[in-house]
Amino acid sequence: MPYFEQADTSIHFEERGSGPPLLLIAPGGMKSTIDFWKHAAIDPWASYAADFRLIAMDQRNAGQSRGPLETADPWGAYARDQLGLMDHLGVDRFLVMGCCIGGSYILKLVEQAPERIAGAVLEQPIGVVDANRELFGRMQSAWAEEVTATRDDVDRAQVDRFLAAMWADEFVVSVAPEVVSSCPVPLLVLPGIDDYHPTETGRRIAAMAPHAEVLEPWKDTEEHVAEAVAAVRLWLLRHAAQ
Repeated sequence: MPYFEQADTSIHFEERGSGPPLLLIAPGGMKSTIDFWKHAAIDPWASYAADFRLIAMDQRNAGQSRGPLETADPWGAYARDQLGLMDHLGVDRFLVMGCCIGGSYILKLVEQAPERIAGAVLEQPIGVVDANRELFGRMQSAWAEEVTATRDDVDRAQVDRFLAAMWADEFVVSVAPEVVSSCPVPLLVLPGIDDYHPTETGRRIAAMAPHAEVLEPWKDTEEHVAEAVAAVRLWLLRHAAQ
């Protein structure tokens, strides 16, 4: 089981396939792990190995990955893990695809290192709106209970401070709206259709980002999902060549 280690952080990752490098940032909220891809409507880990060098990872403090709870810049810490892994693998420029919370991780990567990202696919990105604020609060509380029950190096007060810092903002949570509106990276956005992944958030990202395309409807029927799998593959191949 391969790991990438830097400072006090250990990141579990796996690779599959060959071709242009494609970093995969999984769904699962605070439990974003490689295994969660099997629950996604479009699972690149299962579908795209014939076309790309897939690089998937468990995010810090999810699955087999561990690291400090950095309250000063939580989203930046995740981005450093992701970029550090690509450095470790000798990958300078890459495509990236994220589902659910993966969309927010991607937008932080865009803020931190836009020159390294050839193109990004955001599958049903999360967003905080009035209708789902309580849902996200319950998710955070459940994760806090699990972390404090399984680790003896943190207490509940530390976890709560971390979560308060990580989820302090709304919209896409990880970056300010100005980052999205000035995004230089080509984006393909597949808006969600449920409370955790509001349709309005995906559409707003696509409307704001200068080089964004939106794909919808894509999740309402099995036929549309199959068409979206093919469309995402072609979009990624097109941007890998640029």
